[in-house]
Amino acid sequence: MAIHQPGRRLLHGITLKFVSDHVSGGGKRNINAGLSLTSMIDFLIVVVVFLLMTFNSSGETPLAKNVRLPKAENSVDMVDAPLVGVVGGQILVDGATTGNTREIEESKQVKRIEELFNVLKAKRELWKQTRPGKEFPGVVVLQIDRDVPAVVVKSVFQTSAFAGYPNVSFMVDGAPKTKG
Repeated sequence: MAIHQPGRRLLHGITLKFVSDHVSGGGKRNINAGLSLTSMIDFLIVVVVFLLMTFNSSGETPLAKNVRLPKAENSVDMVDAPLVGVVGGQILVDGATTGNTREIEESKQVKRIEELFNVLKAKRELWKQTRPGKEFPGVVVLQIDRDVPAVVVKSVFQTSAFAGYPNVSFMVDGAPKTKG
C-alpha cells in the first residue's frame, strides 16, 4: 500500500469492511457498553454497610423479643444445635414457627407436640445425611421464657427427646456465682 496524503476523513481508505463501517458510524450499536461507576459504587457501599450492621461476630444467639430467661450460676457456652424457643403461645425452631402451646395449656397435661416432633426429626435426618459415619450428638437448646407453665416446658422437653434429641440444654442468663 502506497503512502498518500490523507483526505478530509481519516481512516476511510482502509479496505476492511468492519473498520470502515465502524469509522463511518455504520448504524450499529457499540459493543462496549458504558457502565456508570457512580451507581455501582453507591450500591456496593450500601451492601457493605448493611452486612456490617447485621454481622454478629460474637456467635451469640439472638433472643426472641420479650423473652426473660431464668438465671443460673453454673452454665456452659452455647453449642451448635437446633434452638427451640417458646415465646408467648408460639413454639419456634431456629426462628420459624412450628406450633403453639394453647392446647397443652388448656388440657394441663404433658403431650407430644406433633409439629415440633416432625421438624426436629427432619433436622436429625438431614444431619445424618450430611455427615455419614459420624455419631449424632442429639443436642437441642431450649430457649423458654421463665413465665411459661411447667406443663409446656415438660411437653417441649419430652417431644425433643422423642424426636431423637435426648441431650437437652436450657438457655439461661448467667448469674454471678455466690460464695459458699
